[in-house]
Amino acid sequence: MKRSRIALVAAAAATALLFAGCASDGPGGDAAEPTVEETPEFPEGSTMARLAEAGSITIGTKFDQPLFGLVGPSGDPEGFDVEIGKIIAGQLGIAPENIEWVETVSANREPFIENGQVDIVIATYTINDARKEVVSFAGPYFMAGQSILVLSDNDDIESEDDLVGQAVCSVTGSTPAANLKELGAEVLETDTYSNCLEPLRNDKVVAVSTDNVILAGLVAQNEGEFKVVGKPFTEEPYGIGLKLDDTEFRMWINDVLEQSFEDGTYKAAWEKTAGTVLPFVDPPAVNRY
Repeated sequence: MKRSRIALVAAAAATALLFAGCASDGPGGDAAEPTVEETPEFPEGSTMARLAEAGSITIGTKFDQPLFGLVGPSGDPEGFDVEIGKIIAGQLGIAPENIEWVETVSANREPFIENGQVDIVIATYTINDARKEVVSFAGPYFMAGQSILVLSDNDDIESEDDLVGQAVCSVTGSTPAANLKELGAEVLETDTYSNCLEPLRNDKVVAVSTDNVILAGLVAQNEGEFKVVGKPFTEEPYGIGLKLDDTEFRMWINDVLEQSFEDGTYKAAWEKTAGTVLPFVDPPAVNRY
């Protein structure tokens, strides 16, 4: 990598503590589980130094998103976003048990970052210009696309064009809700996508619309009830939200993401979570704006 911090991480990999050994082969060779850096060194006064010294990090994520962030039997969230958080924490020298997970819904992601309630947000969080006015983003680490969920016996809805003038459920404060309004749908807004399912079952809406990966998780969780129709009609780059203008921290997270793309930990994280349902797609290039 270009940056000396990531070179140091790679050099220390032989002595790092493994969370769970090695996994399957990845694009950069053997795909390993996230590692905990034993002696990370960071610029004095940086966010990285503060978190490493504290030995803990607070991460906002979804608690109701199958495959990406869903509370499991342990009481902690599980999913691809959660694994990305563990990769980042590990490079700060922070073990998974020292991560505090905070439920973060679409409407409170920016306030939680601005108020310091979380250090970062990894929560199917689309990067867009409006949000970049109040928070910064590392990444993207995944490219999703908005799609449509309907009842399994519904053959009337085939594309976004069929949603015009129709009642469709999405989440308050989300990019998909804004897209639906621009499209001309009548949007029923709620706080979580799981809360959209009952209105769909009861014919109060004809569809639920959000990112294709979220919908795939809902289909997998409710086998036989729903289906995803049509092709994705937007591009939704998922990023990691952090304090506005904390450029040093943002660039460091970008380095960690790029390293995970290369060493296989990213692919291993995907395969143990969302990859159980969805095929692996090469990650997008991170933004260096």
